[in-house]
Amino acid sequence: MRPSGFVRSLLAEIFPFISLWLAISAQNCTFTRMRKTYLTALLIAILVSLWIGSGLLGDSPAPPAENITDLNHRLNAIAEEQPATLVRILTSHATLEDRVLAVRGKTQAKRSIVVQSQTSGLVIERRVERGDNVSKGSVLCRISVEDRNANIQEAAAAQDQAQLDYEASKKLVSKRLQSEIDIAKAKARLMAAEASVQRRLLEKDRLIIRAPFAGIIEDIHMHLGEYVSPGTACVTLVDLNPMLLTGEVTERDLGTLEPGLDATGQLINGVLVQGQVTFVGRTAKPGTRTYPIEIEFDNSKLNIPSGITADIRIPVEQVRAHKVSPALLVLDDAGRSGIRTVTSGKVVAFHAIEIISDEADGIWVSGLPDSVDLIVVGQQSVIPGEVVTTRQLTSQQTQPLAASDTNP
Repeated sequence: MRPSGFVRSLLAEIFPFISLWLAISAQNCTFTRMRKTYLTALLIAILVSLWIGSGLLGDSPAPPAENITDLNHRLNAIAEEQPATLVRILTSHATLEDRVLAVRGKTQAKRSIVVQSQTSGLVIERRVERGDNVSKGSVLCRISVEDRNANIQEAAAAQDQAQLDYEASKKLVSKRLQSEIDIAKAKARLMAAEASVQRRLLEKDRLIIRAPFAGIIEDIHMHLGEYVSPGTACVTLVDLNPMLLTGEVTERDLGTLEPGLDATGQLINGVLVQGQVTFVGRTAKPGTRTYPIEIEFDNSKLNIPSGITADIRIPVEQVRAHKVSPALLVLDDAGRSGIRTVTSGKVVAFHAIEIISDEADGIWVSGLPDSVDLIVVGQQSVIPGEVVTTRQLTSQQTQPLAASDTNP
């Protein structure tokens, strides 16, 4: 604190008198040496008091700011007197990277049906067990024939009789002994008899229940000696090749997807599969407002079961992106995730970013200029608009820096 002009003048005028008085007192006074020490201490105390009081008698304090502009000018003046914060920066250059859509999903069999009986009867044979791998057309179960052969013979005999009647009617019509109506009736009876034979043959053929496609027997429903009727379940057959990856995407990501895009799936057991998007739903689920998607991939070895959790990754477009450490991410006042950088004028700037993809050693983000100076240490100690001093680092120098290191 500096003394005012008035106090300095006062000290200049009274100091000679104080010095003269002390000198005279020292010569004429009969005080002891100890009393002289007290006088010296008293003089020092008077001088110190005058020096401290000079601050109170000095210039009057500055008036309050008249407006916001005046206040900002005063704050800037104070800030200029303080040393600029030192931060470490790393120059980063953007590269062309795939923007990956990450979806949580699962594996799902492309087809899974319950094979049912189409006729009634007693089960006399079942050739499969749970877990069996069957081909298309393989026999699954057999139902007893019972009187179906006799019914076929009866229908065949009726067909022969109808055939003779029809031939006879044609001859009589040619001799004008019967009308066209009679021959039409004979033909209708013949066709009905033929249809009856076909129905009975078809019913006999349905006694053998076959696999409609190649797959694996997931469950057994029909047992030997059981009487079944049409609609009774025989087995549950699952088709595991090709297999599907299914998931759901938000309405924001729906526009970036289309059938034919390549996709990969990281299963929870570590297996990596590759395929293509085959279906993108167009009707949202009412509760979640999400849309289903399907990715088809090869499972010819049948080693991937249905229902395995998978992380699906679909590259949807290419963008300019930077690879950074997740420790550089900060939030602005609006809650947006971003990164603080330094401009060419050494001014701190904030850039909102979007995470494109993530890897073991960093994340790819968009929203930054193609070439930018990232604040890698000290980003938590500065604010946008602040002028800083910088120390340039290289990518090799940033490796040993800890995420919590805030001391540039």
